[in-house]
This record gives sequence, structure tokens and C-alpha cells, in this order.
Amino acid sequence: MDNRSEVREFLVSRRAKVTPERAGIVGGGNRRVAGLRRTEVAALAGVSVEYYAKLERGAIAGASASVLDAVARALQLDDTERAHLLDLARTADGIPTSGRPRRRPARQAGTRASLQWALDAITDGVAFVRNPHQDLLATNALGRAFYSPVIGDGGRTPNLARFQFLDPASREFYPDWDRFAQMCVGVMRSEAGRDPHDRGLQDLVGELSTRSETFRRLWAAHDVRTHGSGTKHFTHPVVGPLVLAYEELAITAEPGHVLLVYTAEPGSASAERLRLLASWGRTEQLASLGLDARQET
Repeated sequence: MDNRSEVREFLVSRRAKVTPERAGIVGGGNRRVAGLRRTEVAALAGVSVEYYAKLERGAIAGASASVLDAVARALQLDDTERAHLLDLARTADGIPTSGRPRRRPARQAGTRASLQWALDAITDGVAFVRNPHQDLLATNALGRAFYSPVIGDGGRTPNLARFQFLDPASREFYPDWDRFAQMCVGVMRSEAGRDPHDRGLQDLVGELSTRSETFRRLWAAHDVRTHGSGTKHFTHPVVGPLVLAYEELAITAEPGHVLLVYTAEPGSASAERLRLLASWGRTEQLASLGLDARQET
């Protein structure tokens, strides 16, 4: 991934999103560009037009934090977009991954027994570990039942991005499919800004760009996001509609890996459906072992 082109395309795409009205300036006539002109961004940021043009050409190395903050304010970047701009600048300066040491070679965090114990201790919610490549590395029992459409019959490590864009079943699993697609690409785009030397992520982006026109379009938009917390809607093939709140927690022992927990509002229809899904998951597990659910003790 060329950092200069990443910087250029990100700044141009953000500038195109800010109208003169939003920026509080007089738009004038005969505008040939979407959003603000370079001269307008430079004036709002308090830098020369020549200097801002240099930044927008991708020459961001050496830009001070105060200048980047001023550009972020001029372009009305949100917190995630501002962090992405700073990540791009740090990479251009040769400082890897937001100033942290480069990530160790990837290893399966889910193979750590203590992490699996922590997941298994969560019994009323869906809990799983995801890495920057969107690989589903480890789950609790309810997570295995919940993500059964993604996990399938085994093979290579389940990947949420491949499921989203390459598996037709995702259209039913995610009733808000377009929103999920935008979120997935936005998270991946943020990860790419933090560590543009991540070969595994580059390979995944290349694969999805080749096989999905929707992914190509969303990737080209340069939108970024973090997961954090919120609410999502799902349609599970076993129990039907689910409305689940989610929380994302960083795993400090494995930089880049996160623990996500989905829970339902107590007493809600979704909470009852999660209980039914847990029961179904136990039955399926026993069946895979050649046991009858009535033999469970």
C-alpha cells in the first residue's frame, strides 16, 4: 500500500465531503469541485495554499501535530478520521503502528488457554476474538452457535470480511447488509492506516477487491471507523431476528486483537432467542460427539 497515495486519496475524499455551507464560508459560483477548494481548506487551517497542496499530494512526512490538527478541524474530521490521518502521518515518518512497536508475527490468540477460559466464562452473551484481518480466532459456546453460518463445516479460519462480501448467506444473516458492509470496510481501512506493512491485510484487500465490486467501491471511498459499541440486527437461521448490543474490548496482550461481546436486553425477545440458540448449540455439540442431548449431565 503506497502511503502517499493513501494520504492523497484520503484528504481529497474528506475535502469533497465538506460543503462551503457546512464550513461557514460563501460558496460562490462556477465551482468545479465537490466540497471545498484547496484554497478554502488552507485558509480554514491557517496554512499556505502551497503547503496544503503539498500535504494533499501525499507529502505528509514531517507535518507537525498542530498542523494536522488544524487540517482535521478544517475538514471536520471525526475522532476516527483524525486518528487515521495521524496514523498515516506517523507511517510516512517511519514510525510504525501509531508509535507502537511493530506487531509481532501473527499467532492464533485463540490458542491461549487462559483466553479461551475467559471466553467460556461468558455464558449469556456471544463472545469472540477477532484480529485486524477480520479472522474469527476464538469463540465461546454461544458464539459458535451464533456464528455457525460463518464457521460452516471447517476448513480455513472463518473470516468475517470474506463472509460479508463473498457468501450469499450474509445477506440473510445481516438484514442491514449495506450498513454492515460499510462498517467492515471502514474498520479494515483504519487498520490499514495503522499498519500499511501488514501483508496479510494487503492480501485480503486484494482478494476482496478482485472478487467483490461492492468491496472495491467501499474501499475506494476511504471511509474509516472504529467499532466501539452500539446495536446490531441479525437474522439467525435457527432462531430468527436478534437485536444485540455490542462492546469491543482491546486485548492488550495481543496488539490488534479485540474481544467483542454481543448481549441482548434482559427480558427481551432477543434474550429468549439467545437462550434457545444456546440450547440448540449444546444439542449440536452433543450430536457431533455421537451423544444424545438427554444424556447430558
